[in-house]
Amino acid sequence: MQTTDSAARIASLDVEPGPVVSMPADSVPSFPPIYKLYFNFVWSCTRRLGVSDAEIDDVVQEIFIVIHGRLHTLQQPESLRSWIYGIVRRTVSTYHRAKRSKLTASLTHIAEPVVQYPQQPSPQELAEQSDQVRLLWSLLEKLDAPKREVFVLAEVDEMTVPEIASAIEVPLNTVYSRLRAARQELEDALARHHAQTAKRGRSCPT
Repeated sequence: MQTTDSAARIASLDVEPGPVVSMPADSVPSFPPIYKLYFNFVWSCTRRLGVSDAEIDDVVQEIFIVIHGRLHTLQQPESLRSWIYGIVRRTVSTYHRAKRSKLTASLTHIAEPVVQYPQQPSPQELAEQSDQVRLLWSLLEKLDAPKREVFVLAEVDEMTVPEIASAIEVPLNTVYSRLRAARQELEDALARHHAQTAKRGRSCPT
């Protein structure tokens, strides 16, 4: 099946997956273990959603304050990770709106920018990564933001499609459609890259 081949080939690009965490499904967990188990997940998602290095600690702290304050509203403990990501997404969106408002206080007609997910690593970070990881980032940059978000959540953070649908508040079929399209576009882009690389190799004098 083509999507399976695509997922396998993209997975071979050596991207470190997000942490897989499990919590008891029969009761709402307390805050301390949530903080301990999900800190890295929250931090990495916040970074990918475009929060600057100078402000990421403050935003992550704000996210956990919200989590702590709303924990009693969690109705499905088995969906904790998607619930947390939903809070991350909304908090970061508020951060971007506030930052944009400060920069354009006198230009109220300018629309809020679209968050590009995931955030492109800095040049130094890219230089420290393998060629395969740099290739994946370059391919991801060519996807539109909704497909890119779904793909990263599924393939990097290892969230299930139902988790993603719950977290970003879109229908299940929409997530499946975006993920399928993202995998196909990345598969096609990867094939073109390999073909161009092979062509350049043949054209080089020996």
